[in-house]
Amino acid sequence: MRSALSCGLLMCLVAITGHALDAPEGRVILTITGSIGVTNGEGAALFDRAMLEAMPQHTIRTHTPWHDGQVTFAGPLGRDVLDAVGAQGEMLRVMALNDYSASIPVDDFNQYDVILAMTLDGVPLRVRDQGPLFVIYPFDDQPELLNEKIMSRSVWQVAHIDVLAE
Repeated sequence: MRSALSCGLLMCLVAITGHALDAPEGRVILTITGSIGVTNGEGAALFDRAMLEAMPQHTIRTHTPWHDGQVTFAGPLGRDVLDAVGAQGEMLRVMALNDYSASIPVDDFNQYDVILAMTLDGVPLRVRDQGPLFVIYPFDDQPELLNEKIMSRSVWQVAHIDVLAE
């Protein structure tokens, strides 16, 4: 009886948070920790490039303070990545390879089509080009986002997201 109950609870958890994450086969480029319900590592959700590419891709064509002219970014929506790990927090601590970090409200990912950009004008972002992941807001679609506060949340060289419950 106990094992049937445990199995039922596990199936409910998977149904609520989505399917379990496969283990990454390539080099891990994103680690998500904190208040998450779906993991594929010890207390973490680990993603390689192929796992993120397998998610629905979204394109943002926009101007940024860091590029000349209008450019096109593509990658998964931030909210889709959070859904994949069953994130249940109010705030994100997004950390870059160079130890820069920014606090981003989860509401930003829900209210705006923020992406974790993986490509710039069709070319994969490399570390020297602000990759492998770059938090991109739809600046041209919503010009009110082009301000110092939001620009500081546009973390490049993203390597880790910590989901903070408040």
